[in-house]
Amino acid sequence: MLTGVGAAAAGGLAGANSAAAAGSAATAADPVTPAADPVALGPAADIPVGGGKVYGTAMVVVTQPSAGDFKAFTSICTHWGCQVAAVENDQIICRCHGSRFSATDGSVLAGPATLPLGSTAVAVKDGQIILG
Repeated sequence: MLTGVGAAAAGGLAGANSAAAAGSAATAADPVTPAADPVALGPAADIPVGGGKVYGTAMVVVTQPSAGDFKAFTSICTHWGCQVAAVENDQIICRCHGSRFSATDGSVLAGPATLPLGSTAVAVKDGQIILG
């Protein structure tokens, strides 16, 4: 049984995978459902300015578009439900089909995805990235 972030992310993932299985793209970029309790993902120092980190187990990608400004999005691409692979040059990259998203707001920068990544609350507390 999944709990916390895993359960929240799995709910969003199920929708993306069912769309992919049906042979169509996802129809909405739903925000990631926050975990029931805040979850510490790791040190804020792991997130470079202009870059980010994909937390595969939590199914989120955390970015830092400018110093001290952290953002979090679902790491599930809205095109076919693949997990995004990296954050480079202020872009969240899905290597499955080449979609690129803004590390600032999750909007689509390059397709084939047409819908943005859903956002979720993130904060830094005592030097740790806190999801939820």
